[in-house]
Amino acid sequence: MAYALLFSGQANQHADMLPWLESAPASAPALRCMEGLIGRDWRATLADPQRRGDNGFAQVLITGTALAAWAALQAAGAPAPSVVAGYSVGELAAFAAAGALAPEDAIALAQTRARCMDQAAGDVRSGLLSVSGMERARVLALCPGLALAIDLGPEQGVYAGLDAELVAALPLLQAQGGQCQRLDVRLASHASWMRPALDGFAAALDAVEWHAPSYPVALNASGSLSRQTAALRPALAAQIASTVQWQACMQAVAERQPHCVLEIGAGAALARLWNARYPAIAARALDEFKDLSGALRWLERNGAGE
Repeated sequence: MAYALLFSGQANQHADMLPWLESAPASAPALRCMEGLIGRDWRATLADPQRRGDNGFAQVLITGTALAAWAALQAAGAPAPSVVAGYSVGELAAFAAAGALAPEDAIALAQTRARCMDQAAGDVRSGLLSVSGMERARVLALCPGLALAIDLGPEQGVYAGLDAELVAALPLLQAQGGQCQRLDVRLASHASWMRPALDGFAAALDAVEWHAPSYPVALNASGSLSRQTAALRPALAAQIASTVQWQACMQAVAERQPHCVLEIGAGAALARLWNARYPAIAARALDEFKDLSGALRWLERNGAGE
């Protein structure tokens, strides 16, 4: 049944991502919209390690570049997917790619989302820690100050916490055999610390025009698929302060039996995770290809148009 699209989230953005993007004419509208919010020198900002993880910059960049890349793929002849999913802020791009939101609304909402989350965090320093090789119960028993932000599987997840808790947790979990890495996300996303952001973002979602999506979208908040705007809107707001059910999202996508999976965004983290979980269904990241033609040939070889 065709193929699935996955839209990347924060933490893997880099200065050389999608190097062909600005030369693709169909990318221009989304890029202009994005650049109106974060500036035309966004690649220079990405080269600065102190600035590329800034929440207000990163969320708009991730949404804008993803939708610019999807527009370019469509213009180049990519077939419609059978299902889409977005990881964390990538859910905004997924909703727009499915037709539930206008691209310009999704990009503007990314800025609002970031602002609401920054206001919720205030001056409190917090962030995210990736942990693999340890069961969730063991991680939380050793580090009760953390919260599961993103469920990636039985022994893999992303945990939110205050900065001091994360600093203490990293060596403690490593000593117990955990593979840990601080992510370049400077907020305790998808956890109770973000609850003050919910009302503001929900109000912004209510203020834009919604449409029934053209194909099912996997919802971070529940891990289920939906084509109902009445379900999409509250789920998009809820995921700010609740665990992203990415393991369930991947399962829901896999149950649609796509011929292959394409990740759109920076890096290849979602494609690698997919290949580890579902090796019989090939996955690649658009960021791995030097140009659009390579990605289109790969989709064709893997039966995306069938």
